Amino acid sequence: MDLTQLRAFVTVAREGNLTRAAERLHVTQPAVSLQIKSLQEDLDLQLFNRTASGMVLSKDGAKLLAYAEKVLSNVAEFRQAVETLHTTLSGELSVGTILDPEFTRLGIFLKRLVETYPQLSTKLQHGMSGSVLHRIRSGELDVGFYLGKPPDDGKPACHALSLTSFSYRVVAPSGWKNRVSGKGWAALAQLPWIWTPPESAHHRLLSKVFAEHNASPNKVALVDQEPSMLDLVKSGVGLSLLRDSIAIREAHAHGLVIADAVSLSTELSFITLEKRKNEPMIAAVFSLLRQCWGLEEV
Repeated sequence: MDLTQLRAFVTVAREGNLTRAAERLHVTQPAVSLQIKSLQEDLDLQLFNRTASGMVLSKDGAKLLAYAEKVLSNVAEFRQAVETLHTTLSGELSVGTILDPEFTRLGIFLKRLVETYPQLSTKLQHGMSGSVLHRIRSGELDVGFYLGKPPDDGKPACHALSLTSFSYRVVAPSGWKNRVSGKGWAALAQLPWIWTPPESAHHRLLSKVFAEHNASPNKVALVDQEPSMLDLVKSGVGLSLLRDSIAIREAHAHGLVIADAVSLSTELSFITLEKRKNEPMIAAVFSLLRQCWGLEEV
């Protein structure tokens, strides 16, 4: 018994006719007859009865048909699995992550990545936006999340996919409403500020806007984590930037004050080196991320 015989058996059973079965199998009618005869001899069973209208399953043949169909189905699944192993992406993907996983939809992205490309393993490195850019340019990371658009600064160019736009708000400690209400950037610069390292998106955004207003912020503390910044604001140390959704939440929950006259807009991007964007692994990851964010393919 072999797969050729089982295919002939199943096809004749479905078609009820040797000629039609031969056409389906792309062989001659005598070849199908020989395969059926050989299978019956191997099993020592009569599988079909000949009638004026064609071939009809015997009682034994009817009992075995479902088993034969299952064998062929399993073989097809096996071959599909083998084909997947030959065509699927494999290797290790280094991903730079920032902010919280919920905002970047990291969990959804990784789940789909594992399901779609089971041979591809991921290595995550969490840090600030600027450090992700630096590591991608140095080759330490393949792809990563970034806030804003990568600068055109003469260093290795990056390809960026814009995922979503959002705003930052200036938040102040509880009780500071009179100090920040209606104040622009020049006036806010005179108040105490919780500052961040150059690798931070906060640093880039605030440095640019204060330079545009010819203002020098009063820096009283330096931190590199959003939770730490938030704790210092709650403690009454000074001002900081928070994503609009978090700023509103903290204002309701802890009485923090949101400066009502200013805000900063930016975007969440996903980046890689321009020269690597067409690599199969990189291109597949970008396509998958578009699906996670409901973005159209370009």
